[in-house]
Amino acid sequence: MFDKDLDFLYDETEDTSTRFVCFIGESMRRFDLAVTSSNRFYGKKLVTDIQSGVTAILGPDDVHEEGCLERLFDLSEEEGGDLRAFLSPIIGNVHFTDL
Repeated sequence: MFDKDLDFLYDETEDTSTRFVCFIGESMRRFDLAVTSSNRFYGKKLVTDIQSGVTAILGPDDVHEEGCLERLFDLSEEEGGDLRAFLSPIIGNVHFTDL
């Protein structure tokens, strides 16, 4: 079933939780997002812009870093502010599970 030439570093299955949300911010841009919570990525969340297919692993430091969301999701400053306002309470604080 698997190619013998593949060198797997890991191959695991995990139950995750995904929140699908659509909103329009003050910038009048529509956001269609999937926010996935996982035990991986040190408590950060996978945020996918369903319209563009862009996915980023985000923690609170990323959300609050100036220009980060704008660069990752190709947004204007105003659109980035809308996304930041939505994601800030959703992303929350990172909780390390491997300590």
